[in-house]
Amino acid sequence: MNLPFPVAEQTPEAIEKGRLLFARPTEFLKGVVAMDGLPPADRLEVCFAGRSNVGKSSLINALTGRKGLARASNTPGRTQEINFFTASDDHYLVDLPGYGYANAPVKVVEKWQLLMKNYLSGRQTLRRAFVLIDARHGVKTVDEDILKLLDRSAVTFQCVLTKTDKVKPAELEKVLIQVRAALSKHPTAYPEIVLTSSDKGDGIPTLRAIIAGLE
Repeated sequence: MNLPFPVAEQTPEAIEKGRLLFARPTEFLKGVVAMDGLPPADRLEVCFAGRSNVGKSSLINALTGRKGLARASNTPGRTQEINFFTASDDHYLVDLPGYGYANAPVKVVEKWQLLMKNYLSGRQTLRRAFVLIDARHGVKTVDEDILKLLDRSAVTFQCVLTKTDKVKPAELEKVLIQVRAALSKHPTAYPEIVLTSSDKGDGIPTLRAIIAGLE
């Protein structure tokens, strides 16, 4: 019997399509602090959401093969804008502010969290949200808030486990059971989980292929 929410796999053809997409230039476009600053909705876009310090910037850098493209920091809450990157001429990659704990004033945190929610609710060209979950911790209460928001916004989201190289296989299996149980409660959850390690490169070709295959 197949488990619900299996680990994502891709065909060699899909992997190659993803490689070609990210072999082309990926550039930082702009950081957005208000909805009226969003770039034109003229291409397909995917966004990356996750708790502060879950590894969003590192994942984007691994996807694009550019170590310094997205700023990575050990300080939770550093990303305080919605950061847009152009992938080739037909995709946006969108790095959302980290949610949960952030080393910033409460009013600042509230402002960018509201911006993130407005973006998710109102961006017509958004094809998929990738929700990053730390493989060492699984789904936490603060993650549930964003998953519920994605349900309400009718945005299809896919779970990406990060830092899988930091846990032993037996522990990873336990986390997968917990994550699968959490995802089963959300109607907009895509039914495959992507396992990644930005440091080792694990799962990066698969995630590239998924993005390249969206329409």
